[in-house]
Amino acid sequence: MINFSQMRSSKSLLLNFFFFVFSFNLISIEYKVVEAGAFVGTYGINYGRIADNIPSPDKVVLLLKQTKIRNVRIYDADHSVLEAFSGTGLDLVVGLPNGFLKEMSSNADHAFTWVKDNVQSFLPNTRIRGIAIGNEVLGGGDSELSGALLGAAKNVYNALKKMNLEETVQITTAHSQAVFADSYPPSSCVFKENVVQFMKPLLDFFHQIGSPFCLNAYPFLAYTYNPKEIDINYALFRPTEGIYDPKTNLHYDNMLDAQIDAAYMALQDAGFNKMEVMITETGWASKGDSDEPAATPDNARTYNYNLRKRLAKKKGTPLRPKMVLKAYIFALFNENSKPGKSSETHFGLFKPDGTISYDIGFNSLKSDATKSLISSSKAARYYVALVISVWIFLMI
Repeated sequence: MINFSQMRSSKSLLLNFFFFVFSFNLISIEYKVVEAGAFVGTYGINYGRIADNIPSPDKVVLLLKQTKIRNVRIYDADHSVLEAFSGTGLDLVVGLPNGFLKEMSSNADHAFTWVKDNVQSFLPNTRIRGIAIGNEVLGGGDSELSGALLGAAKNVYNALKKMNLEETVQITTAHSQAVFADSYPPSSCVFKENVVQFMKPLLDFFHQIGSPFCLNAYPFLAYTYNPKEIDINYALFRPTEGIYDPKTNLHYDNMLDAQIDAAYMALQDAGFNKMEVMITETGWASKGDSDEPAATPDNARTYNYNLRKRLAKKKGTPLRPKMVLKAYIFALFNENSKPGKSSETHFGLFKPDGTISYDIGFNSLKSDATKSLISSSKAARYYVALVISVWIFLMI
């Protein structure tokens, strides 16, 4: 005789076990979201949006997944982007624009509200791994803005700390090479005198909280300004004699490594010889004005292809060989609304329609990505249907 009471009891235990395992997997996934590193691998990209013709954020997510680029930086905290990145597994750095710095520096409550509305409310589903406080503030000539940078960084960090997010979300700010007095050869590099008064306390704070020194480095610009003095092969990672630094006895076969080591030397001179240098912008324009002859598709392809190979080696620079270089490429798309020279609108690896600007090993946004999304959706629906079927069976 069938003992229905025992059967129901067994099914009940099986049901509880099934949902325990299911719930545990979800908890594990969420835990990994919170604890994962801020930069996975060595390759990231800047997702600029100063354009009126680029794909919607959900299509951008498809493109990034297709290219397997996980580390992404944006220059604000646009909610449509944050929502599109939800549940994608992509790691995102959001930006606090320069126009907010004075307000955030003078009012801790405003900083708290900004972090709450633009960071905390999207975690953990949107993997916000960092906040960039302003961009290229120091060395720009605005002393009031420079003076507000540290206060804004501290208030945003304190807001994160109150929310117990200081270990999850990293505070940084990106510098241009305008902060350096001289960078050739690398060993001669120091911070400009009018920058030191702001830079030193900022570095003290970043040292305390474990943040890197973020640098926007462009061999393209250096070559454009000094085409007679710089070998273009040196700027493009092509075979070349390179340069020799007599003070350190180091040889450089490409300009980007030299620019990074110049930053390390400036940090060393300021007393921060253990701080990591991370590249937050680097790239090469594929088109420019008449006074930018190096801005060609071939040169852009060469620079970005060789840069990708260089980052894939997971090595450091001649001065810091054990400090693996990490870099965010500029940029994902050509941005047709950016002001300035023609080159400013032609740094994208992809055109507005999602096709490649030139071939460095990535594919265009195409139907395969959509098919992949559909397949994923089908798999998700199948999984849900399986869960429901098991639950119904166990309840009978």
